[in-house]
Amino acid sequence: MRLGIVASRFNEELCDRLLQGATAEAARLGVKDVVVQKVPGALEIPLALQWMAQSGRFDCLAAIGCVVRGDTYHFEVVANESARGLMDVALEFGIPVANGILTTEDEAQARARLDKGAEAVRVALEMAALGQKMGEARK
Repeated sequence: MRLGIVASRFNEELCDRLLQGATAEAARLGVKDVVVQKVPGALEIPLALQWMAQSGRFDCLAAIGCVVRGDTYHFEVVANESARGLMDVALEFGIPVANGILTTEDEAQARARLDKGAEAVRVALEMAALGQKMGEARK
């Protein structure tokens, strides 16, 4: 499997820990072809994923980020639009895109969910395997 991961730098400490879990899980599962690209924030993740999908080089993709609610409406915009962008890429290119972008009320909730990076990798790989199986069944 060829896995692409796009990770946000915003909330860097939390995102780095999510990314560490994601890459460790990929290694544990025997994935040798992993490309990681960092972007400024969660809203930039879908475009980088789109570029990866357009390359045709990847079997699946994963998004890593952390959006912590603040005092403004911006949280909803970032949370909703980044998730929509991931789905758009998956549906447009027919490639699994796992959502490992945390959207939490506070940092404590984010810290309690740092396993979601590894989970995103498992989801991406499972869906890629399912897609390959479904493709073979259609032949």
